[in-house]
Amino acid sequence: MRKLILPALLALAISGPAGAQAPFATFERASDPVLNDPHDLTLGPDGQLYVADKFGHRIVVMDAETLELISVIDEGKLPGIHDISFGPDGKAYVAVTGGSVVAIYRMEKGELVFENFLGPFSNTEGALAHSNGRLYIMASGSGDLVAVQGTDVVALAKGHWGAHDVAEAPDGSLWLADNAQRRLVRYSQDLEQLQVLDDPKFGFVGPRYLDIDDFGRLIVADQDAHRILLIDPATETLLGVLGDGIPGMGPYKFDDPEGALVVGNTYYFADSDNNRIVKYVVILN
Repeated sequence: MRKLILPALLALAISGPAGAQAPFATFERASDPVLNDPHDLTLGPDGQLYVADKFGHRIVVMDAETLELISVIDEGKLPGIHDISFGPDGKAYVAVTGGSVVAIYRMEKGELVFENFLGPFSNTEGALAHSNGRLYIMASGSGDLVAVQGTDVVALAKGHWGAHDVAEAPDGSLWLADNAQRRLVRYSQDLEQLQVLDDPKFGFVGPRYLDIDDFGRLIVADQDAHRILLIDPATETLLGVLGDGIPGMGPYKFDDPEGALVVGNTYYFADSDNNRIVKYVVILN
């Protein structure tokens, strides 16, 4: 049975500075440690979780409810895989870091089938299939955030060496996890810089991956701080935190968390050095 988050705790989690250190969701379950340094993850069109399993060099499919492993795709064939994103065309776009490419898969009879590679993009860390039909790629080796339409580069933002994830906000703008510079950066769809979050109050140490909820709030996996942060970018406020900054395993404990995914009131995180996926929930009465 799911645990209910108390109304008072929920109020703290969304109230702003007074509740800045309050957890914003309740631990529900964790997968078995069957992964090998999982990084980002996403929800597929079939309602299952698709995990970029870095040192397994593979895509892992897990049950979104139970976190049980369902299947493995191309084990050992995707060197250093970091990110996976499904586009409006139903295809999966996979950041294969060790190959400096994006691998493209189509969904065929409920299974992913490899189609082709796109690249090269130096040390491809992030891949976002945007609702506008473009693919945004974070080439961390060159520091370039690249917008691709079809096979053509249509926009470029430079200076983000080592950066990882890029995510789409409800208004279509983009948020980049610029971990080496300990900040988050927002861009327009044409890669014009709009906003930077780097205030010390966020305590960024190495933000790697993030997701954005329906209210535009950022859910940030700050790997090197062993914490997950909930941030309102409109007010530049830290709303809540999961994790105490000390690596460990258990409820509200993380060891180098990387991937972050929000689906409604459910949050999934890749607890990378614990080789597992964890699930947190907020139940509104």
